[in-house]
Amino acid sequence: MRRFVIVSVLAFGVALAMAGSAAAFNPDTLVTVGSPPSPFSQNKQNEPAVAVDANTPNILVAGANEEVDMEACNAGADNTCPFTPGIGSSGVYFSFDNGGTWTQPTYTGWSARGCHGVVGPDPGCTPTVGPIGTLPWYYENGLVSDGDPAVAVGPKPGPSGSFSWSNGERLYYANLSANFGSTRTDQSFKGFEAIAVSRTDDMRAAASGDKSAWCTGAAGCAPVTVSRQSSTTFSDKEQIWADNASSSPHFGTVYVCWASFLGQEKGNAAPAPLQVAVSHDGGDTWSQHQISGAANNGQRNPSDGCTIRTDSDGNAYVFGVGTSSSGGHQAFELMSRSTDGGASWSPSKPVVGPVSQPGVIDPVQGRPVIDGVAGARSDLAPAPSVDIANGAPNGTDATNRIVMTYVSGTLEAPHVHFTESTNHGATWSAPRPIETAGDRGLFAAPSISPNGSDVYVVYNAFTTPFRTNTTDARSLVGVMLHADSSADPAAATGAFSELHRGAPGDPRGSSANALTDEFLGDYVYSAATRTYGAAVWNDTRNAADCTAIDTWRMALEIGDTTVPKPAPQQDCPATFGNSDIVGGTYADPTP
Repeated sequence: MRRFVIVSVLAFGVALAMAGSAAAFNPDTLVTVGSPPSPFSQNKQNEPAVAVDANTPNILVAGANEEVDMEACNAGADNTCPFTPGIGSSGVYFSFDNGGTWTQPTYTGWSARGCHGVVGPDPGCTPTVGPIGTLPWYYENGLVSDGDPAVAVGPKPGPSGSFSWSNGERLYYANLSANFGSTRTDQSFKGFEAIAVSRTDDMRAAASGDKSAWCTGAAGCAPVTVSRQSSTTFSDKEQIWADNASSSPHFGTVYVCWASFLGQEKGNAAPAPLQVAVSHDGGDTWSQHQISGAANNGQRNPSDGCTIRTDSDGNAYVFGVGTSSSGGHQAFELMSRSTDGGASWSPSKPVVGPVSQPGVIDPVQGRPVIDGVAGARSDLAPAPSVDIANGAPNGTDATNRIVMTYVSGTLEAPHVHFTESTNHGATWSAPRPIETAGDRGLFAAPSISPNGSDVYVVYNAFTTPFRTNTTDARSLVGVMLHADSSADPAAATGAFSELHRGAPGDPRGSSANALTDEFLGDYVYSAATRTYGAAVWNDTRNAADCTAIDTWRMALEIGDTTVPKPAPQQDCPATFGNSDIVGGTYADPTP
């Protein structure tokens, strides 16, 4: 009887915990909670990433391009809103209740938060050591945290170097990194941009603002520079993944992929091979491998927009988008695979496609746009985003189904495509558009539950047609979809239905720091557990359109140099530029 009572009490406690966990799901919540609504560009965030802790799935971590520590436009000339030299922009955010609420920690570092300036000319910004809402320990180590955030959670290595979930979890945060010093003698690395990785073994302490929580491993408090650099190298568009299924013979191995521009994008022929770095010791040391050709010319474009994942058997897969000679020099989703923990990689081969770049080239940016003139760039809309049902944390119920999404199509119909493979990428299903009718896709990302039963897809889309002017309103939304999947490799993932549609916002209220165009970054992100899916997306519901900016942008488009450049803090609503990261978590609707 006593044992029965104890078991009953435990069962009741578990039931309460499950009920509390379910109640914590939040379909639409602000992730960048520590960032102000004004002024520009301190109110600007974009390009989100998210990861779930497979061993403790109530924990989520997000990253974003975060400008909370930049100077305001009025610091210096009122119509300039620069990236303040030396100021980091890699934001990190934590949730410990399944995404119900989020925390944005504050650390100390090189900060320009106090550089608000005055109306009219002033001496400009003088940053100081002060509060920062971005990754710590960059300034102290002669570095600057830059864009392209990527996060992953894996097992922590033990004293002997072996990995086990019983040791705890390690969070990895990868991003671009620049030199803090401006001269060759005070540079921390060669080249223009490198790939750096920060780590913490105590996410709760890191979330509370404890800077020392990021002092991990042999590097101590310093971020680890992963990429091999030369004087002309510009490393870009990285993603990170930790092998998080203990069934894998390479459990705990960490992978980073990126495009390495070897000539600093000179002209239109910058060689840019796809690179992968691999660490077997928790991120202390890394080996680098080139997995695609470096050519970049009219016949062959190298891979870009990479993503990386592992299955329950330890196979690692890197995907990117690039042209293929065997495919008539058209663009395809390309895949390279490693079966030996990243020591060697198969040649990149086309697996899906051809894909097309939707949009038109904006004459001011020189980059493709989908929503309208002076719109948000859409360069990486066709880039693949991938997830694998690898059974994490132990791998026992893995199906190893690989799911992929990307945006491809015409200017009028940029579709969110979905495809999948159940045989380790050897063959793929015919891509199918899955967006809700009326949505014009921009970026998309899938996730699949570790046991392969559910697929989630998040995407950003425009719901208005292409605008040939800057006066007509535009609409941007974030959308989360769900479909049931199967352990049967012969069965296809089912039809997608809409779980959530975020509040619309006008993307004209977002902005590049140069003010010439909108800015939403290059991607969105999703993650999944056995009981829920999570998503983060770019959101402009709280961004105010600015008529003066619209007029000036249109003048640039038509070559009219008579319209003066506006001063955002005087000529625009206070929340101009206030792009946010919004996210949601969603219980499996068909458990």
